[in-house]
Amino acid sequence: MTITLTVNGMNCGHCTQTITKAIMAIDAKATVETDIPSKTVKVSTEVDREKISAAVVDAGYDVLSIV
Repeated sequence: MTITLTVNGMNCGHCTQTITKAIMAIDAKATVETDIPSKTVKVSTEVDREKISAAVVDAGYDVLSIV
């Protein structure tokens, strides 16, 4: 499944690396695409959206929406 998160506070390459690492820690097979201008993270994963969101929050970012 593909999940799109809107993430507040994702402003630079370091932010995208931190978010990607957090997601990959719970699903090593996930595909993660980040877009800084739109503050979105698109994740292809088999892990449920709540766990993906929790990983991003635990990394220090606010998840504004999940689609």
